[in-house]
Amino acid sequence: MHALELAGVVLGIIAVWLTTRQNIWCWPTGILSVGLFVVVFHDARLYAAMALQLAYVALGFYGWYAWLRGGSGHTRLTVSHVAGRLLALLVVAAAAAAALFGTVLARNTDAVVPYLDSSLTSFSLVAQFLQARKWIENWFVWMIVDTAYVGMYLSQGLAMTALLYGVYLGLAFVGLIAWKRSLARV
Repeated sequence: MHALELAGVVLGIIAVWLTTRQNIWCWPTGILSVGLFVVVFHDARLYAAMALQLAYVALGFYGWYAWLRGGSGHTRLTVSHVAGRLLALLVVAAAAAAALFGTVLARNTDAVVPYLDSSLTSFSLVAQFLQARKWIENWFVWMIVDTAYVGMYLSQGLAMTALLYGVYLGLAFVGLIAWKRSLARV
């Protein structure tokens, strides 16, 4: 299993680095990375994290398309801000989904941290959706989520994955700065 985790880590770092650079290849690279983590998280009994990876595959294809054709007139997207009402709605929806999914996992599986896992899963989906639309607020959500993921993965003995999320946290800061520069040019 260590080889799959390592390959997922390397591809994940490359994918997020490409995202900070707004390089379209972030999407296929990310899809490969999360596909490997489906297996890693299944074996670690982190079922919400596993389900999240499956959702990332779908969001990866959506993001790939949106970055290429999601702008006005089916042009490339540019960095912008999400509307405050939409962001608030996404946060409420994520919190509700986390409570529901956490309860389902706690009652029906042998999940080790069902509510934390579900919360991080729900808010990661919000961050990924924001990223797919090139809304700069995605980086703030990623910073919060990545910090919590480091602790969760360390507690489960997934040191390489915890390291990956530590790198993701650093790349979120890099991405925020780079995307702010891009936003200033618009």
